[in-house]
Order: sequence, then structure tokens, then C-alpha cells
Amino acid sequence: MNRFEGSGNREAKIRYLDADFQILSPGHHVVCAITGKSILVDELKYWSVARQEAYADAGASLEAEKRAGALPNQKR
Repeated sequence: MNRFEGSGNREAKIRYLDADFQILSPGHHVVCAITGKSILVDELKYWSVARQEAYADAGASLEAEKRAGALPNQKR
């Protein structure tokens, strides 16, 4: 990509790694797997390496773990 090509409003393609991620295809944002909200790539903080999914916040990450069966789904 050169300086005249921007990422515009495209969704980035990302490989999620332990404590880091690799941008495979440049873009402006990714989509939360739980909420469907757009997450700016610069603000991406939560993801799953095992499921290769991004999450908007810690609550969405926790919900993903529950849905995957990694955590008990308890209501108090």
C-alpha cells in the first residue's frame, strides 16, 4: 500500500496471535464476533487466538468464552 491508498472504511483481515496480531489485509476496522460493532484497528484490545475472533470489550470477550463452553454460564 502506498501513501495514496488508504484503508478507507474497509474491514481489516487479521491473524490473532498471543499478545499481538498480524494484519493480513489493511483496513479501518474489524467486527466484534459477539456484538457486531465495528472496532477500530488502533483500538483493538480483545481477541481469541483459538477462535480467531475480535471483541469490542472485556464483556464481549467473557460472553464468547461462555458460549464456547470455556467458562460456566452461571447467573446469580
